[in-house]
Amino acid sequence: MTSKNNQILNHDEINHKIRRIAFQIYEANVNENEVILAGIDKNGFILAKKLKTVLQSISNIKPTLCKVSIDKKNPSQAIKTSITSKDYENKSLVLVDDVLNSGTTLIYGVKHFLNVPLKQFKTAVLVNRNHKKYPVKADFKGISLSTSLQEHVNVVLEGNVFKAVLE
Repeated sequence: MTSKNNQILNHDEINHKIRRIAFQIYEANVNENEVILAGIDKNGFILAKKLKTVLQSISNIKPTLCKVSIDKKNPSQAIKTSITSKDYENKSLVLVDDVLNSGTTLIYGVKHFLNVPLKQFKTAVLVNRNHKKYPVKADFKGISLSTSLQEHVNVVLEGNVFKAVLE
């Protein structure tokens, strides 16, 4: 099968999902002045940047980006963030990733941010797969799908054509 036949989301559909997620974040934070968009490096951070752009165009909320670096092969290692914990303390935070698969990356990201008092903590993903190993859920999701454990979802958010493909 060609990747075209396995395409889950095309460029326009991804942009639509990003816009919808941004509106959901706005609705959940309508009384906030600022929201932290903590994107898991690499695609989660790219998605967070795109959400920031849309959020700025639809609201007066100040979105602040935070890059979250997690070793996906060994997620129990120290997690690094591009801003200090003081910068997100007592603020609303959304942890962003491209795909929620087993939940490992997201749960370790959640664990890291729970060490700091937050006003509100939500999660956002573009693709939510239904193979969770951990009890973690996406509060905001672009699409949910059931796949086999052998399949992989590849999301491309760079360049001129975005896509999500089932491989």
